[in-house]
Amino acid sequence: MKELLTGFISLLLLGAGVAWAHDDSDDDRNPVRRFVTLPDGVRFPEGITANPANGDIYVSNFDGGSQNKVLRYSRHGHLLAVREFGPAPLLGLEFDRVHHKVYVTNVGDFVGTGSKIQRIAANFNGLTPIEFVADIPATGAPGDRIAGNPDGSVDKITFGSGARVPNALAFDSHGNLYVSDSFQGAIFRIDNPNGCVPNCTAQTWAHDPLLATAGFPPFGANGLAFNEHDAALFVANTGDDRVLKVDPVTKVVSVFAESINGADGIVFDRLGRLWVCANQNDEVVALNANGRVVVRLGSFEGIGRNGAPRGLLFPASPVIVGDEMFVTNLAIALTPAVGDEPEEDVTRWTVSRIKLPGL
Repeated sequence: MKELLTGFISLLLLGAGVAWAHDDSDDDRNPVRRFVTLPDGVRFPEGITANPANGDIYVSNFDGGSQNKVLRYSRHGHLLAVREFGPAPLLGLEFDRVHHKVYVTNVGDFVGTGSKIQRIAANFNGLTPIEFVADIPATGAPGDRIAGNPDGSVDKITFGSGARVPNALAFDSHGNLYVSDSFQGAIFRIDNPNGCVPNCTAQTWAHDPLLATAGFPPFGANGLAFNEHDAALFVANTGDDRVLKVDPVTKVVSVFAESINGADGIVFDRLGRLWVCANQNDEVVALNANGRVVVRLGSFEGIGRNGAPRGLLFPASPVIVGDEMFVTNLAIALTPAVGDEPEEDVTRWTVSRIKLPGL
């Protein structure tokens, strides 16, 4: 695990336009369309959220050691503002629709500055102050996971990572903020962050072996989404190819869906379908209430003439505005071998939009 993480971070440290019009990424048979091509020099879009009032789309990037940014686009793909956050990767974004703030997960542990939650005004410009919200606690890895085998034997998985890697964010209906930690196998909760900034405390809400991973990509607890009435919190586990379900009262974690190749960001639509970015399958899938895949959309269609991926390539995070879903194409190579991943050929990065069926 340590060797894989070292290689992964090394790859990260190596190191304006819009595209509403049809280009070589568009095909009438493919529902995926390019929403925007990121400005020159902005790589690896990861987090995404939206302002439901005006349709503005916010995008953050995961570029370790470089100037990571949050970009604000209009609903029609016009770049409105860019705010630099510094060298720490920014994995996740979430919009506070009551107080008009964008919350950001800052993975400072990857660059030695300490992992934390920040926020910025929704109508930010390049000079808008960045507000500190809370530090991420150091809980360490969860306990061992015991997995049964068909022959009656058991396997024991021991987790060792202590890095603080806040990934995704979600608000409940009472305005409390939840944060997944992909390496510590934890979910943290910040009670009413608008009332405590800049002295908020992130409390450990769940810490469970099912929230960690020994798989690939080496990220456990990732995307977060509450269902209707906050009856359950759903959590993607990327390395385990699973979507998990947490009971908010008992904190019991159970498996909701299996075999989603690289389950990353998640979001519910108004029909109750849970959409999951399958980052290793270059697609998004919809799950019904039983955890069964009922829709698959998207595919990787090669690299275009401008160096940008056509279709989906390592889709990371989704957000829904109206009847469309917007998806960041992280398009980052994770394996140390040279020449074996199409992500190595990408020179421009994109966000896609997808018309959702049935809406």
